[in-house]
Formats: sequence, C-alpha cells, structure tokens
Amino acid sequence: MQSRRLYRDWAYSKGLTSFTVVADETDLRISSSMDLSREALTSASRHRHTLKSYFHLHPRFATSLRPQEAQPGAPDIIVRMADAARSAGIGPLSAVAGAIAEAVGKDLLQHCAEVIVENGGDIFMQSPSERTVGLYAGQSPLTGHIGILISADMMPVSICTSSSSIGHSLSLGVADACTVVARSASVADVFATMLCNRVREPSTLQEVLASIELPADIVGVVMAFGDKLAMQGGIHLVDVSTG
Repeated sequence: MQSRRLYRDWAYSKGLTSFTVVADETDLRISSSMDLSREALTSASRHRHTLKSYFHLHPRFATSLRPQEAQPGAPDIIVRMADAARSAGIGPLSAVAGAIAEAVGKDLLQHCAEVIVENGGDIFMQSPSERTVGLYAGQSPLTGHIGILISADMMPVSICTSSSSIGHSLSLGVADACTVVARSASVADVFATMLCNRVREPSTLQEVLASIELPADIVGVVMAFGDKLAMQGGIHLVDVSTG
C-alpha cells in the first residue's frame, strides 16, 4: 500500500492541517482549516456503511462493468454514481473513490470553510484561494513537472485520475494518467476511467479525447502517456518543477 500512496509525499496544502482517516477500504488524506479527523472518520464510516448495505442487496451494482440503474429509494451517493456511470457507459463502481471523497468533503464543510479530501488519487476540493494540483503519472517524465491550476471561482471542484500503471483499480488501457476536472466527483471519476481505458498507445491520446463528447459538468481533461501530453477544456497547466 505504501507504494501506491507515494503521491501523498508530494501533496502540500499550505496553511491547512492535514490528517489521514481510514474506514475499511477507504483511506483518505484530508487537509482542512482545522483538525476534523473525528468528524471525517464518522462521515467516511457512514458512507462506507451506506455503500456496503446497498451492494449487499444489489451485488451487480458493485461488479458490473456496464451501467446499472439505481433502485427506487436508493441513497443519494448511489444515485450519483449510477447517473455518472451511465453518462460514461461504464460500471458504477468506477465512481466510488470520487463519490466518497466528495461526500466526506461536503460533510466537513459544515464545520469549516476550506477542505481538500484525497481518496486514492481522487480529490474533492473547496478553497477560497487558488490551489495547484500536481500531475502524478508514475514513471512518466512528466511526473513532478506539471500541475493543474485550480482557481477559486472553479470551486468546489473534483480532480480524479485513472492510470494503468499506478494503483490497484482495474484499467483496460495503457495511459500513465488520465485526469479529469469536474464539478461532480462521480463524473470526474468515471470519465477518467473511461478515457484511460481507451488509450492504447501514445499517438492516440488526442484522438481519444476528440472522439468523446464530454458533459458540461467537466471543466477539462489532461492525459499523459510517457512523454506525450494531451488536454482539452478550460484548465490551465503550470510548471511545478523544483529544479
């Protein structure tokens, strides 16, 4: 697990208090204007319980690689996952990390004005000032050199990444990183997965982007494969190299 979380060594949230919260399989790195570790654990545990209870009753929702409808009366987090997955044409579990990050983040905003929740590389962020999110693309030479500038007027926002070379999530493609910035974490998560699944070689990055009609909820996309980079939408890249 330590090797899968190396990107956390690069996460600096100036002026905020950072802490880690673990609830079952959910491992969150949170930065906020105060220590809210107890509130975060309560929130994460509650949302995990909601998901596990629904998955127990509807196991296909957690295993299908195709969209699944949320049952009548399903919890909001399930509905958001189902809607996002349907828009991308993939299974709803692909939204789970982003959905939990967003749900916990919104809970914590009841106690503070600024919060950043990272869950397996998927981020929910609310800040009154601009923040830069570094692009972590494994062994790609772009890692450590490029960041996405998130302005205050874009927030709250989610930044989700799918990779064929980092982490334990299923990926059918070969891209080092597909990062999606969107208003909804569930949408960002599923489209990051779907785009990553479609990349077969470096030369197809821009072709894959051009072939997809992105929903209005998505602010922009950055895709990396080796030393190749493709992007689309209204996001601004900055140089974060340290030397």
